[in-house]
Amino acid sequence: MKFLDDDALDHLRKVIDEPELSGTKYELVKPLGRGGMGSVYAVQDRELDREVALKVTTDTEISARLQQEARVLAKLEHPGIVPVHDFGTLPDGRSYYCMKLVRGERLDRWAERNDLRAALRLFQRICEAVAVAFAHAHGVVHRDLKPENVMVGEFGEALVMDWGIATDIGAPEKAVLGTPLYMAPEQARGEASDARTDVHGLGAILYFLLAARPPYSTIEAPPDPLPRSAPPALASICLKALARDPRERYATAVELAEDVARWLDAEPVSAHRESLLERVGRFASRHRVVLSLLGAYLILRLVLALVP
Repeated sequence: MKFLDDDALDHLRKVIDEPELSGTKYELVKPLGRGGMGSVYAVQDRELDREVALKVTTDTEISARLQQEARVLAKLEHPGIVPVHDFGTLPDGRSYYCMKLVRGERLDRWAERNDLRAALRLFQRICEAVAVAFAHAHGVVHRDLKPENVMVGEFGEALVMDWGIATDIGAPEKAVLGTPLYMAPEQARGEASDARTDVHGLGAILYFLLAARPPYSTIEAPPDPLPRSAPPALASICLKALARDPRERYATAVELAEDVARWLDAEPVSAHRESLLERVGRFASRHRVVLSLLGAYLILRLVLALVP
């Protein structure tokens, strides 16, 4: 009996895993990645002559979730949510849906090369995609918000990905689904999700932008302390979004985004009680151009007064 070597086995697994596209309008280009919901491939749409992404799964239970994800995405029309083009079954029996091919990088990698203010401006667009525009307007909760599920496009746009465990607000839970180190406590308990569940997920993303790590070591405990370098007002915003009791969080992602906008504009935020020193520092930051001109003027007057 002849045994296959490792290279031959790897090749065989690759061939078996690749979707059967004969008889479809798609042509395989390359694999893009694999996740809990299935595999994603770049394919060429021969009819429209464009490259798109094809998400494929073989598991019957996951197939139903894939179909649900496609339907959720189909009704969430927003620049921050990837549009679905097609859904169906391949000749090999696998379920699939076809979507726009996103060119860019994951938020966790993008954040390594960008400063905090740029990250916060992007975070505001993530909030908008999740809540302000269409997601929560249709009563949909994402439930798996984390840096790995946000893509930053080639033009700097924020794209919220992986809606595979999204559900309607208040829908009863059949199983605990999500990512433990980012999951809201009520979600981990198997309770029904609402808008505040995604506020927690957004708070977890904000925590990552401030600390470069997930908020929890274990879901049973409060968030790990933020680094001392985190601005106090931003830390308060983050911890309010991550409150264990949903009633203590921001009611919506809109409110969360508005507090972040206030911090960016050097205005007081609702989640933080300022000290006098912080108030003076915020005033100086907001009016630094005027204060710089005034300082330069006073220095000039002092120099002129000292010149004989």
